[in-house]
Amino acid sequence: MTATPAPAEHEATADSQSAPRRVTTLELFFDLVFVFTITQLTVLLVGDLSFAQAGRTLLIFAVLYWMYGAYAYLTNQVPPENLARRVVLVVGMFGFLLCALAIPKVFTVDGVAFGLAYILVTAVHSALYALIHRKYVLSFALPNLAAAGCVTAAGAVRGATATDQLWLAAVLLQQFAPIISGRVSGDYGEGRELVTEHVGELDPAHFVERHGLLLIIAFGESVVAIGAGANGTRLDWPLAAGIALALALTATLWWTYFGHDESAAEHALGNVTGIQRFRLGMRAYYYSFIPMLLGIAFLAAGLKKAIGHLGAALPTPAAVVLAAGVAVFLAGDLCFRLSLRISPMFFRALGAVAVLATIPLARASAAVQLLGLTVVMVLMLVAEENARRRQVRRALSHGESITH
Repeated sequence: MTATPAPAEHEATADSQSAPRRVTTLELFFDLVFVFTITQLTVLLVGDLSFAQAGRTLLIFAVLYWMYGAYAYLTNQVPPENLARRVVLVVGMFGFLLCALAIPKVFTVDGVAFGLAYILVTAVHSALYALIHRKYVLSFALPNLAAAGCVTAAGAVRGATATDQLWLAAVLLQQFAPIISGRVSGDYGEGRELVTEHVGELDPAHFVERHGLLLIIAFGESVVAIGAGANGTRLDWPLAAGIALALALTATLWWTYFGHDESAAEHALGNVTGIQRFRLGMRAYYYSFIPMLLGIAFLAAGLKKAIGHLGAALPTPAAVVLAAGVAVFLAGDLCFRLSLRISPMFFRALGAVAVLATIPLARASAAVQLLGLTVVMVLMLVAEENARRRQVRRALSHGESITH
């Protein structure tokens, strides 16, 4: 992938006549560092497959992914086109890397270290976004910094209840940021407009591509989990068959999104502007992507356990995490489709329920559950594709345009 530099004062929008901007290699590098946080969350979950740990994993990821999304908006509108911006962005990457390294012990000895690194991540984002928002950046920078302060305080307090409450407070404070920005108007050179409306003037092609690449990297981590589960085991035919099933299952999740959703999402975002595009981007690429990415993390944890139990019964917690990973991903993708009005949707909902029915299959062996999950996903995709083709034929017969 190559970057197409553009001056900061001429950011690409859907209304501009310039070609859509591509994701730069530095942004891809940034995403590689961020996805390491997902790897660390998988490690955290594998060590304790409990509902309490799953809840804490959700809190950590919600806080981290909020700032990842903030950086996706940032580099869309303030592209890293010169040395100063690139250096500052690398500092933000350093902060994310420190957060990732602190995750395994974030609720014991590394909580404060995580919080301080997260303050650095937030401060870098605010400083770079001030290049186009000037003083109005405070409308979302202050709530974000307050959330980072809560996370830091959580690492300093004693007691699980107080720690969890501070993490929850951080998540809630972040949700207030767009509400505040939606009430603050600023002078951006062409009259006054709301801060969120100005943030919404982003390049849809770049924004969609950036999040698609993030998913690809996250899927790569599930492949790493398969390798980690097979590590130290003799590579024989049964193991090879189990690995093939695990890879096929991951590939079906890849197809679920990249079959049609990505192109349809770019079209949907291109049809709106300003604050509508901002809100649509938040619903589709923050609230919907959280379960999708967490689903991949849960799947990776389950695959790592399953590969080590291919011929034996899989422990119930591991079987639940494996099936729940697929179900949570499908639930997130269903929300994604609902946000952008991408059809058909029924099969995603049915698939999310059907994969949970494979949990009892783990009593026979992990391989049997993997086979069941893969079959369910393939049947869902085939049924959905047939329904989509019928929908296209009906639209063509009535002279309607096809948008995805």
